[in-house]
Amino acid sequence: MTPCEDGQLLTIGAFARASRLSPKALRLYDELGLLPPAQVDPHSGYRHYAPAQLERARLVAWLRRLGMPLARIREVCELAPPAAAGAVAAYWAQVEADTEARRDLAAFLVDQLKRKDTDMTSPRTPRTPLTMRCAALTDRGLVRPANQDAAYAGPRLLAVADGYGPRGGPAATAAIDALKGLEHQDLTSEDLLGALEGAARRAHRAAPSADEATGSTLTALLRSGSRLALLHIGDSRAYVLRDSGLFRITHDHSLVQSLIDEGRLTPEEAPAHPQRALLLRSLDADTEFTPDVQLLEARPGERYLLCTDGLTGVLPTETIQDVLTAADTPDQAVRELIRLAHAAGAPDNVACVVAEMTAA
Repeated sequence: MTPCEDGQLLTIGAFARASRLSPKALRLYDELGLLPPAQVDPHSGYRHYAPAQLERARLVAWLRRLGMPLARIREVCELAPPAAAGAVAAYWAQVEADTEARRDLAAFLVDQLKRKDTDMTSPRTPRTPLTMRCAALTDRGLVRPANQDAAYAGPRLLAVADGYGPRGGPAATAAIDALKGLEHQDLTSEDLLGALEGAARRAHRAAPSADEATGSTLTALLRSGSRLALLHIGDSRAYVLRDSGLFRITHDHSLVQSLIDEGRLTPEEAPAHPQRALLLRSLDADTEFTPDVQLLEARPGERYLLCTDGLTGVLPTETIQDVLTAADTPDQAVRELIRLAHAAGAPDNVACVVAEMTAA
C-alpha cells in the first residue's frame, strides 16, 4: 500500500466507518467527482482513501444531513472555510423560507381538500350562491415609457397579462380579449377548465411574431357559481385571502424561480438577479403552450388578487395582505396597491385585479 503524507491509505470500508458514509455513498460521490479516492487499484478497481480526506468526507456527510443537494455540496466543499460557512448559512436561510412557503401551501391545500370532502359527504347541501364585486387597474409606473400590462374584471372573468418585447402591449391586450367571450357562455363548473384553457390556447396561437421576442404572461380566473377555474402561465400571480391568511396559488414560470426550486438561489437574491425577467413559459408564438390549470372552491368573504410582477416585485407579501384585509372595497384595494407601488419606486408597469366573493 502506498504511503501518503498523513499516513497509510485507508480501504473503502475503513474510510466509510471513519467518515460515517456508506461504501455505496462513497462510490456515488466518486462518480460525481465530489469525493474521488486517493488511489484506485488498476487491476481490482478497489478504492483507497487518504486520512486527509476525512475532513471533506465528514463535511459532505453533515451537509447531506442538512438536505443540501449534491451539486451545491460540491460548490461548498471548494470554498475556503469562511466562505463555506456563509454558503451554509445562506442555504439554511433558504430552507427556512421554503419551509414557511410550503407551510402556507399545505394550509391552503388542507383547506381545499376539506371543502371537497364537505361537498362529497353533504351532496344535498346547496352551495351558497355567490356574486363577485371586483375592480381592475393598470399603471405605467414611474420608469417605463409605455404601459404593456393589461387587466380585466367582469362578472365572471378576472385576468391580468404582462406583455414584453416590441409588441408586448398589444400581446397582453389580445390575450385578455381572447378570454372575454367566456363571460357570455353558459358554462357549468365541469366546463370551466376546458373553456378557459381553450380560449387561452387560441390566444397563444394568435401571439404576434417579431424579430425580437414578443409575448405575454396570462393569469385568469373564470367563475361558475362557487367554482373558479384558474389558468396561469408566466410570472404574474394569483393570491387568495381567507380567514387563515393570504395564500399564493400560482407558481412563477421564470428562470429565477427555477433556480430557487433547485436550491441555487435564495428568494432574497432573486430580485437582484440579472435575468430575473426571463420567462420559461409564456404566450409566445415561438414556445409551447403549457399553462398550469386548477379548479378552486370559493366561499363568501374571500378576496382574490391577480397581479403582474410590477406589484410583487416591490411590495412584500405582508403589505399586500394588509391592504387586502383593510380595504373596504376591491376598488379601494387596487388603488391603494398601486399607490404603494409608486411609493416604492414603481420601476415596472403594474396591473392588479381584486375580487371579493359575496353571498348572492
